[in-house]
Amino acid sequence: MPTTRYRCSACGNVTRFDVVATRRTRSFHHYSIGGDLEIEDEEVLDEQIERVTCRWCNASGEAIDVEGDVEAEAETTESTEAT
Repeated sequence: MPTTRYRCSACGNVTRFDVVATRRTRSFHHYSIGGDLEIEDEEVLDEQIERVTCRWCNASGEAIDVEGDVEAEAETTESTEAT
């Protein structure tokens, strides 16, 4: 699953954000004999990020920079370094 990174251009924060999102998922619900629920094999079918707010300075909107697919960037860097 791709990982999105955020950066607050107002204060420089790259680690703490409140993210409001709506997700549509498919998952396997496994109930124990005692009735306890364990959700397994959850697949995100659709996700809409509604708002991202910096935890440090409370900035949102245009102040939050979205950095692309961190996993893909890491794989590209690793394969480039290997050659």
